[in-house]
Amino acid sequence: MGSEEFRIDGMMKKPSPGKATILALGKGFPHQLIMQEFLVDGYFKNTNCDDPELKKKLLRLCTYSLTLLLTGISKTTTVKTRYVVMSEEILEKYPELAVEGQPTVKQRLDICNNAVTQMAIEAAQDCIRNWGRPISDITHLVYVSSSEARLPGGDLYLAKGLGLRPETHRVMLYFAGCSGGVAGLRVAKDIAENNPGSRVLLATSETTIIGFKPPSADRPYDLVGVALFGDGAGAMLIGSDPNLYIETPLFELHTAIQHFLPDTEKIIDGRLTEEGISFKLDRALPQIIEDNIEEFCAKLMGQVGLSKEDYNKIFWAVHPGGPAILNRVEKRLNLWPEKLGASRRALEDYGNASSNTIVYVMEYMIEESKKMKKEPEKMCENEWGLILAFGPGITFEGILARNITI
Repeated sequence: MGSEEFRIDGMMKKPSPGKATILALGKGFPHQLIMQEFLVDGYFKNTNCDDPELKKKLLRLCTYSLTLLLTGISKTTTVKTRYVVMSEEILEKYPELAVEGQPTVKQRLDICNNAVTQMAIEAAQDCIRNWGRPISDITHLVYVSSSEARLPGGDLYLAKGLGLRPETHRVMLYFAGCSGGVAGLRVAKDIAENNPGSRVLLATSETTIIGFKPPSADRPYDLVGVALFGDGAGAMLIGSDPNLYIETPLFELHTAIQHFLPDTEKIIDGRLTEEGISFKLDRALPQIIEDNIEEFCAKLMGQVGLSKEDYNKIFWAVHPGGPAILNRVEKRLNLWPEKLGASRRALEDYGNASSNTIVYVMEYMIEESKKMKKEPEKMCENEWGLILAFGPGITFEGILARNITI
């Protein structure tokens, strides 16, 4: 059998010549796992805050739920667990992190720079193990993070920690926020397709310590972040024309596009200050995404003759920025509830881990593909799909992909 085709469960799959494919996934996390039901008391204790109104507000945010009117079923769509770097040991060493108005950017970066490197190394090593080829075969590195700042950048520390060859070509994407994972995948796709034989390692790593603050009535969005965001790292290996004797392509990346919405720069506003990163998030964000999602998807789906009538015939790997965004996308596109199942599972298990989260969504997509093999009638319908994320700008990142595991 040649390298152009291979057989899975009796079905013949053909990766398109020259098209980038995702060859492996990996993830890494800090050691501390937080259960959502214990988060509120722990956060207020660690920040020495006893404001009952703020505590009630955070509790409501942590128990957000949605009633799916189409099915008549009450379904919880909230974070249940997530991993965090922050610990009591860190707060004992740096108590100023929990004090309002303290200049702590140096302390935060000392913690974050080391933490994101270690998590990225763990995720990359996991990915390389799943890939099955030697690390010396990696030719390019794309590194994504909104949680560190230093020269040289985290890409060099990651390359050193992994033992990559010194001639490995490196690219950094800093402060892209929630769209960073798909942006990195777009860049990796371009590199792979324009450098025949290349193998690109994409690594993302994030920690919320860069923006950790005590609760304040003057910063309502901080509570949203406490209720929603988690830490971790993700990794993917991307290459074209895979060697099918030793590599197993998962998704073919057909078309990637980016689009920013004019005059929306202040909707997601992040600043690096002496107290770490401060975010302001406009409540209009979910509505803006809903208003623009169909036109964006049409540009991608039209590449292979798909239209809005096919929304429920394709797979959806959507970065779960939050429950409201997933709900608005589902409503506007009239998607079946299970279509965003992988995104909701990732949100429940890991929180919104910024750029990393799309890796976790893709892993759950593969799990769902394995289940589809027991339902042949669904397999053809879910061969094509969209990988989507939304970030500061407001920026839409999207990739039309083909699932070649089904």
